[in-house]
Amino acid sequence: MSYTLTGFEGKVAVITGAGRMRSIGRPIAIALAKAGCDIVLTGTGRSPERYPDDEKKVGWRDIDSVADEIRQIGRRALPIVADVSNPESIDTLLKQTISEFGRVDFLINNAGAPRGDDRVPITELSIDAWQQVIDINLNGTFYMSRAFAKQMGEQGQGGAIINISSLAAQLLAPNTGAYATTKVAMNGLTTIMARELGPKKIRVNVVAPGIVETSRLDDVPRGQVWDDMVSSFISLGRAGTGEDIAHLVTFLCSDQGEWITGQSIYVDGGHLPTPRR
Repeated sequence: MSYTLTGFEGKVAVITGAGRMRSIGRPIAIALAKAGCDIVLTGTGRSPERYPDDEKKVGWRDIDSVADEIRQIGRRALPIVADVSNPESIDTLLKQTISEFGRVDFLINNAGAPRGDDRVPITELSIDAWQQVIDINLNGTFYMSRAFAKQMGEQGQGGAIINISSLAAQLLAPNTGAYATTKVAMNGLTTIMARELGPKKIRVNVVAPGIVETSRLDDVPRGQVWDDMVSSFISLGRAGTGEDIAHLVTFLCSDQGEWITGQSIYVDGGHLPTPRR
Protein backbone atom coordinates (compact mmCIF):
# COMPACT_ATOMS: atom_id res chain seq x y z
CA MET A 1 0.00 0.00 0.00
CA SER A 2 1.41 3.40 -0.98
CA TYR A 3 1.58 6.37 1.36
CA THR A 4 -0.18 9.40 -0.09
CA LEU A 5 -0.40 12.94 1.23
CA THR A 6 -3.99 14.18 1.36
CA GLY A 7 -5.92 17.39 1.80
CA PHE A 8 -5.29 19.10 -1.54
CA GLU A 9 -8.23 18.31 -3.77
CA GLY A 10 -10.26 21.43 -4.51
CA LYS A 11 -7.78 23.63 -2.64
CA VAL A 12 -6.10 26.80 -3.89
CA ALA A 13 -2.48 27.75 -3.24
CA VAL A 14 -0.87 31.16 -3.76
CA ILE A 15 2.89 31.21 -4.33
CA THR A 16 4.79 34.50 -4.53
CA GLY A 17 8.06 34.82 -6.40
CA ALA A 18 7.23 31.86 -8.63
CA GLY A 19 8.47 32.91 -12.06
CA ARG A 20 12.10 31.88 -12.29
CA MET A 21 13.08 28.68 -14.09
CA ARG A 22 15.84 27.65 -11.65
CA SER A 23 14.24 28.55 -8.37
CA ILE A 24 12.38 27.50 -5.25
CA GLY A 25 9.00 29.03 -6.11
CA ARG A 26 8.49 27.13 -9.36
CA PRO A 27 9.07 23.63 -7.84
CA ILE A 28 6.74 24.51 -4.95
CA ALA A 29 4.01 25.52 -7.40
CA ILE A 30 4.45 22.36 -9.46
CA ALA A 31 4.51 20.10 -6.38
CA LEU A 32 1.29 21.59 -5.01
CA ALA A 33 -0.35 21.29 -8.43
CA LYS A 34 0.65 17.63 -8.64
CA ALA A 35 -0.82 17.15 -5.16
CA GLY A 36 -4.17 18.49 -6.41
CA CYS A 37 -4.20 22.27 -5.90
CA ASP A 38 -5.15 25.01 -8.30
CA ILE A 39 -2.38 27.59 -8.29
CA VAL A 40 -2.03 31.37 -8.21
CA LEU A 41 1.46 32.48 -9.26
CA THR A 42 2.92 35.92 -8.67
CA GLY A 43 5.99 37.57 -10.12
CA THR A 44 7.33 41.07 -10.57
CA GLY A 45 6.85 41.22 -14.32
CA ARG A 46 10.62 41.47 -14.83
CA SER A 47 11.84 42.45 -18.27
CA PRO A 48 13.14 39.59 -20.47
CA GLU A 49 16.43 41.50 -20.73
CA ARG A 50 16.99 40.61 -17.07
CA TYR A 51 16.49 36.88 -17.57
CA PRO A 52 19.51 34.56 -17.09
CA ASP A 53 20.97 33.14 -20.30
CA ASP A 54 19.37 29.71 -19.78
CA GLU A 55 15.92 31.30 -19.57
CA LYS A 56 16.54 33.39 -22.68
CA LYS A 57 17.72 30.30 -24.55
CA VAL A 58 14.44 28.42 -24.04
CA GLY A 59 12.15 31.43 -24.51
CA TRP A 60 11.12 31.54 -20.87
CA ARG A 61 8.09 33.71 -20.04
CA ASP A 62 8.33 33.97 -16.25
CA ILE A 63 5.09 33.13 -14.42
CA ASP A 64 3.32 32.43 -17.70
CA SER A 65 5.70 29.55 -18.40
CA VAL A 66 5.09 28.10 -14.93
CA ALA A 67 1.34 28.50 -15.43
CA ASP A 68 1.60 26.47 -18.65
CA GLU A 69 3.39 23.68 -16.76
CA ILE A 70 0.65 23.61 -14.15
CA ARG A 71 -2.08 23.41 -16.77
CA GLN A 72 -0.25 20.48 -18.37
CA ILE A 73 -0.54 18.72 -15.02
CA GLY A 74 -4.29 19.20 -15.27
CA ARG A 75 -4.77 21.95 -12.70
CA ARG A 76 -5.93 25.53 -13.15
CA ALA A 77 -3.33 28.31 -12.96
CA LEU A 78 -3.66 32.07 -12.56
CA PRO A 79 -0.45 34.08 -13.19
CA ILE A 80 -0.58 37.61 -11.77
CA VAL A 81 2.06 40.34 -11.75
CA ALA A 82 2.05 41.71 -8.22
CA ASP A 83 4.26 43.78 -5.93
CA VAL A 84 4.33 42.21 -2.46
CA SER A 85 5.79 45.40 -1.00
CA ASN A 86 2.64 47.32 -1.98
CA PRO A 87 -0.48 46.67 0.16
CA GLU A 88 -2.79 47.91 -2.61
CA SER A 89 -1.24 45.45 -5.07
CA ILE A 90 -1.85 42.67 -2.57
CA ASP A 91 -5.48 43.68 -2.09
CA THR A 92 -5.91 43.45 -5.87
CA LEU A 93 -4.17 40.05 -5.90
CA LEU A 94 -6.54 38.74 -3.25
CA LYS A 95 -9.60 40.02 -5.11
CA GLN A 96 -8.42 38.40 -8.35
CA THR A 97 -7.76 35.12 -6.54
CA ILE A 98 -11.23 35.02 -4.99
CA SER A 99 -12.87 36.13 -8.23
CA GLU A 100 -11.18 33.29 -10.14
CA PHE A 101 -11.22 30.47 -7.60
CA GLY A 102 -13.59 31.53 -4.82
CA ARG A 103 -11.22 30.61 -2.01
CA VAL A 104 -7.62 30.41 -0.82
CA ASP A 105 -6.19 27.66 1.37
CA PHE A 106 -2.41 27.83 1.23
CA LEU A 107 -0.09 30.85 1.06
CA ILE A 108 3.60 30.41 0.31
CA ASN A 109 5.53 33.63 0.97
CA ASN A 110 8.53 32.99 -1.26
CA ALA A 111 9.20 36.37 -2.90
CA GLY A 112 12.58 37.80 -1.98
CA ALA A 113 14.72 40.82 -2.74
CA PRO A 114 17.52 40.11 -5.22
CA ARG A 115 21.06 39.66 -3.98
CA GLY A 116 23.14 42.70 -4.77
CA ASP A 117 23.90 46.07 -3.24
CA ASP A 118 22.82 44.92 0.21
CA ARG A 119 25.69 42.41 0.63
CA VAL A 120 28.09 44.90 2.24
CA PRO A 121 29.01 45.88 5.81
CA ILE A 122 26.36 47.83 7.72
CA THR A 123 28.53 50.96 7.65
CA GLU A 124 28.49 50.85 3.84
CA LEU A 125 24.89 49.75 3.38
CA SER A 126 22.82 52.40 1.65
CA ILE A 127 19.44 53.38 3.06
CA ASP A 128 17.81 52.51 -0.28
CA ALA A 129 19.31 49.01 -0.36
CA TRP A 130 18.30 48.39 3.26
CA GLN A 131 14.75 49.61 2.60
CA GLN A 132 14.31 47.47 -0.52
CA VAL A 133 15.20 44.28 1.35
CA ILE A 134 12.94 45.19 4.29
CA ASP A 135 10.06 46.14 1.99
CA ILE A 136 10.10 42.91 -0.02
CA ASN A 137 11.23 40.26 2.45
CA LEU A 138 9.64 41.40 5.70
CA ASN A 139 6.90 43.87 4.83
CA GLY A 140 5.85 41.70 1.89
CA THR A 141 5.45 38.68 4.15
CA PHE A 142 3.42 40.75 6.62
CA TYR A 143 1.18 42.33 3.97
CA MET A 144 0.49 39.00 2.24
CA SER A 145 -0.13 37.14 5.48
CA ARG A 146 -2.38 39.85 6.86
CA ALA A 147 -4.65 39.88 3.81
CA PHE A 148 -4.76 36.17 3.03
CA ALA A 149 -5.02 34.95 6.64
CA LYS A 150 -8.07 37.16 7.08
CA GLN A 151 -9.63 35.52 4.03
CA MET A 152 -8.81 32.03 5.30
CA GLY A 153 -10.32 32.89 8.66
CA GLU A 154 -13.54 34.12 7.07
CA GLN A 155 -13.81 30.89 5.09
CA GLY A 156 -13.76 28.97 8.38
CA GLN A 157 -11.96 25.90 7.02
CA GLY A 158 -8.42 26.54 8.21
CA GLY A 159 -5.39 26.68 5.98
CA ALA A 160 -1.63 26.98 5.99
CA ILE A 161 0.92 29.75 5.55
CA ILE A 162 4.52 28.85 4.78
CA ASN A 163 7.15 31.58 5.03
CA ILE A 164 10.33 30.84 3.09
CA SER A 165 13.13 32.10 5.32
CA SER A 166 16.82 31.19 5.14
CA LEU A 167 19.69 29.55 6.95
CA ALA A 168 21.05 33.11 7.06
CA ALA A 169 18.81 33.65 10.08
CA GLN A 170 21.08 31.27 12.01
CA LEU A 171 24.44 32.00 10.42
CA LEU A 172 24.17 35.79 10.89
CA ALA A 173 27.19 36.21 8.63
CA PRO A 174 28.98 39.49 7.94
CA ASN A 175 27.64 41.48 4.98
CA THR A 176 24.12 40.04 5.36
CA GLY A 177 22.80 42.70 7.74
CA ALA A 178 19.66 43.57 5.79
CA TYR A 179 18.88 40.09 4.47
CA ALA A 180 19.53 38.13 7.67
CA THR A 181 17.64 40.71 9.74
CA THR A 182 14.52 40.21 7.63
CA LYS A 183 14.78 36.43 7.99
CA VAL A 184 15.20 36.57 11.77
CA ALA A 185 12.17 38.86 11.93
CA MET A 186 10.21 36.57 9.59
CA ASN A 187 10.86 33.64 11.91
CA GLY A 188 9.57 35.61 14.88
CA LEU A 189 6.52 36.85 12.98
CA THR A 190 5.74 33.25 12.05
CA THR A 191 5.65 32.17 15.70
CA ILE A 192 3.35 35.04 16.62
CA MET A 193 0.98 34.38 13.72
CA ALA A 194 0.87 30.67 14.57
CA ARG A 195 -0.36 31.51 18.06
CA GLU A 196 -2.87 34.05 16.83
CA LEU A 197 -4.25 31.97 13.97
CA GLY A 198 -4.20 28.54 15.60
CA PRO A 199 -7.77 28.85 16.95
CA LYS A 200 -8.88 29.33 13.32
CA LYS A 201 -7.04 26.12 12.29
CA ILE A 202 -4.56 28.12 10.22
CA ARG A 203 -1.05 26.72 10.55
CA VAL A 204 1.97 28.98 10.08
CA ASN A 205 5.49 27.64 9.63
CA VAL A 206 8.91 28.65 8.34
CA VAL A 207 10.86 26.61 5.83
CA ALA A 208 14.45 27.85 5.81
CA PRO A 209 16.65 26.64 2.93
CA GLY A 210 20.42 26.49 2.99
CA ILE A 211 22.52 26.55 -0.20
CA VAL A 212 20.14 25.73 -3.05
CA GLU A 213 21.09 25.56 -6.74
CA THR A 214 19.07 28.44 -8.20
CA SER A 215 19.68 31.40 -10.49
CA ARG A 216 19.59 33.55 -7.35
CA LEU A 217 23.11 32.29 -6.59
CA ASP A 218 24.50 32.83 -10.07
CA ASP A 219 26.90 35.41 -8.63
CA VAL A 220 28.81 32.46 -7.10
CA PRO A 221 30.97 30.99 -9.90
CA ARG A 222 30.17 27.37 -10.73
CA GLY A 223 33.03 24.93 -10.85
CA GLN A 224 35.79 24.84 -8.25
CA VAL A 225 34.50 27.79 -6.21
CA TRP A 226 31.00 26.32 -5.99
CA ASP A 227 32.24 22.78 -5.34
CA ASP A 228 34.55 23.96 -2.56
CA MET A 229 31.73 25.88 -0.90
CA VAL A 230 29.42 22.86 -1.00
CA SER A 231 32.03 20.38 0.23
CA SER A 232 33.15 22.73 3.03
CA PHE A 233 29.75 23.42 4.51
CA ILE A 234 27.20 20.76 3.58
CA SER A 235 27.38 17.43 5.40
CA LEU A 236 25.40 15.58 2.73
CA GLY A 237 27.82 16.71 0.06
CA ARG A 238 25.51 18.43 -2.42
CA ALA A 239 23.64 21.66 -2.84
CA GLY A 240 19.90 21.57 -2.39
CA THR A 241 17.33 21.75 -5.16
CA GLY A 242 14.04 23.59 -5.35
CA GLU A 243 12.36 20.19 -5.18
CA ASP A 244 14.00 19.51 -1.79
CA ILE A 245 12.23 22.57 -0.44
CA ALA A 246 8.97 21.82 -2.25
CA HIS A 247 8.68 18.37 -0.65
CA LEU A 248 8.60 19.85 2.86
CA VAL A 249 6.27 22.69 1.89
CA THR A 250 3.83 20.18 0.42
CA PHE A 251 3.91 18.05 3.56
CA LEU A 252 3.28 21.06 5.81
CA CYS A 253 0.21 21.95 3.72
CA SER A 254 -1.15 18.39 3.81
CA ASP A 255 -3.56 16.72 6.21
CA GLN A 256 -0.58 14.78 7.51
CA GLY A 257 1.08 18.04 8.59
CA GLU A 258 -1.98 19.42 10.35
CA TRP A 259 -0.45 19.26 13.87
CA ILE A 260 2.65 21.27 12.98
CA THR A 261 2.61 25.01 13.48
CA GLY A 262 4.90 27.77 14.73
CA GLN A 263 8.03 25.91 13.63
CA SER A 264 11.17 27.05 11.81
CA ILE A 265 12.45 24.05 9.89
CA TYR A 266 15.89 24.25 8.29
CA VAL A 267 16.39 22.32 5.04
CA ASP A 268 20.11 22.65 4.46
CA GLY A 269 21.73 19.24 3.94
CA GLY A 270 23.42 19.48 7.33
CA HIS A 271 25.11 22.83 6.75
CA LEU A 272 28.06 23.16 9.09
CA PRO A 273 28.67 26.35 11.09
CA THR A 274 30.88 28.92 9.39
CA PRO A 275 34.44 28.24 10.58
CA ARG A 276 35.96 30.87 12.82
CA ARG A 277 39.11 32.57 11.50
